[in-house]
Amino acid sequence: MVRINEHYLKLQASYLFSDIAKRISAFQKAHPDREIIRLGIGDVTRPLPYVCIEAFHRAVDEMARESTFRGYGPEQGYAFLREKIAAQDFQARGADISADEIFVSDGAKCDTGNIQEIFAADAKIAVPDPVYPVYADTNVMAGRTGVFADGRYENLVYMDSTKENGFVPSLPQQPVDLIYLCFPNNPTGATITKAQLKTWVDFARENKAVILFDAAYERFIQDDSLPRSIYEIEGAREVAIEFRSFSKTAGFTGTRCAYTVVPETCMAYDSSGGKHSLRNLWNRRHTTKFNSVSYPVQRAAEAIYSDEGKAQVQDLIDYYMKNAAVIREEMTALGFDVAGGENAPYIWVDGKTDSWKFFDMLLEKAGVVCTPGAGFGKCGEGFIRISAFNTFENVRKALKKIREVKF
Repeated sequence: MVRINEHYLKLQASYLFSDIAKRISAFQKAHPDREIIRLGIGDVTRPLPYVCIEAFHRAVDEMARESTFRGYGPEQGYAFLREKIAAQDFQARGADISADEIFVSDGAKCDTGNIQEIFAADAKIAVPDPVYPVYADTNVMAGRTGVFADGRYENLVYMDSTKENGFVPSLPQQPVDLIYLCFPNNPTGATITKAQLKTWVDFARENKAVILFDAAYERFIQDDSLPRSIYEIEGAREVAIEFRSFSKTAGFTGTRCAYTVVPETCMAYDSSGGKHSLRNLWNRRHTTKFNSVSYPVQRAAEAIYSDEGKAQVQDLIDYYMKNAAVIREEMTALGFDVAGGENAPYIWVDGKTDSWKFFDMLLEKAGVVCTPGAGFGKCGEGFIRISAFNTFENVRKALKKIREVKF
């Protein structure tokens, strides 16, 4: 008799965004003539930068000629992309990262979910609350947690991110092995200073822990004093793995390209206390389970590092951040306390009521989709997340409809 992985049975019935999709579908069926404006899921709406389109065309043409055709690429990614990433995303900001420490992939969601495979099954995991669901769910699947009870999984260490601490959690008060951090944060839009981040790096070094740092939204940072990479902090190479994505910054949600940085000096230990390179372990996992991102996609990603590409990407960032500023301003004017929207494309709104109730009210009365904060964890209850990823016209229309709701 074949058996299932029973840890899957601990998971909540469905993924957060699947629940949202079902509610929207039911609403559309009941109100087929109502317009719906989606400010929920963080999917982009603007076209790819034109330099990427041009690079795509050139690369596809190469695939049509025998002399330039390419089959399997290097699992870690082509050198032409990895070298530009290392030079421009890290070395240019004083972070000591080399091309051979970069692993190109098809998405930060995949990498943040898969990275846990290289760590011990009994590793103690710390996650922020509210949290991007993938961090917790993949560790549930791997068997590192108990059952879900009272809004949380047993055996996970939850780090509360609240209005009182500026949505930057405090250090764990018990020993942990893996620490998930995300800044700029999804869902709260909060950011972390260099001084604050240094306390986490120091904690990890003192406790022989590893920080899994999700920096997928770093391009949205407007304040130059804030760190864009954890490797801007002294000592981080020894204790941190960083995840980046081209999805939101350059519109690659539909073309899929991201990368993970695992420094050669980042170590973990076996049961006898022996040190092992996490870079080598991730490389082994990567080469076994992944066959690289397609050549045309990597050429398109490379194009954003050109002068023209940087300008076009900045135009995209500016467009979405203009949306964020308007959302933040309008929700504040309506009397809500808000976070985010200044260095991140998400606005975290204190609805002062049940999250799903607020979600349903905006959907039914305004035809606007948000994301209920409770779906991100216990500390998200009472909040909603509004995404800046839509057209400026739709954002203004949505806010007009929200203003007409009687709260």
